[in-house]
Formats: sequence, C-alpha cells, structure tokens
Amino acid sequence: MTNRRDVLAGALALLAGTAASHAQGQSGQTGPKPVFQHDLPNLTMDGWEVTVSEVDMPPGRDGNPHHHPGFVLAYVLQGAIVTKISGQPETTYKAGQMFYEPPGSTHEVSRNASQTEPAKLLALILAKKGLPLVTPA
Repeated sequence: MTNRRDVLAGALALLAGTAASHAQGQSGQTGPKPVFQHDLPNLTMDGWEVTVSEVDMPPGRDGNPHHHPGFVLAYVLQGAIVTKISGQPETTYKAGQMFYEPPGSTHEVSRNASQTEPAKLLALILAKKGLPLVTPA
C-alpha cells in the first residue's frame, strides 16, 4: 500500500531531478540545491495520485481563474509566469523558481509575463484519483 510519504517522496524526487537537471544545464553546477520549501497540509492520501504535466504558455497567454482538487507544486522551466493564488499576493516567478497552491485555493491569475517570449512550467498536482484536475472558478 502506498502511503502519503511514498507519494510525496516520489513526486518530490521527480521534481528535484527535473529542477537539478534544469539548473545544471543553465549554470554548469552539479549537485542538488533546494529551490523551494513549504509546509504541506496534514492529509490522509489513501486513494490519491500525483499527475505531473508540462504547461506551455505562449507569449501573451492569460489563463482563466480555476481550482485544483488537491494541492499543486509548480516549477517554472522557461520564461516568467505571473500568478496569484487566493490569500497570496500576485507574484512573478522566473525559470528555476517554484510556487505552491494549497487545497481549496483559487488560482486567480495565471499568465505569461511576456508578450513576446514563451514560458513553461512543470505542475505536480496531488489529488484524489478520478477527480478532474482543473475546474473553472
């Protein structure tokens, strides 16, 4: 049986490998270094799964407000992304930075910071199996 620790360890190992690989490719440095830390909610994760997706954001893309059924860890792979999560200030995240969306929050702003350059992020959505991963706000 997979428990919360196993799911999170696997998801974070995947993300850490992607982040370290990305950082090494940009700076030539080796070895993992923390790029983000945040407390996680105390949840029973029986019946949950993690879905990891690359989200391409063409120049000028402005997404609609939406929700996710669980929580999200997002790592910016390319460009810069402006985001606002309910209860948090609007923030611009650049390649190599991460943000967190807590359960029950609304992703109020999600846009490419550039009108001319593409952006891309890696999103890890941890949620109960079978639920839609994105719903309009």
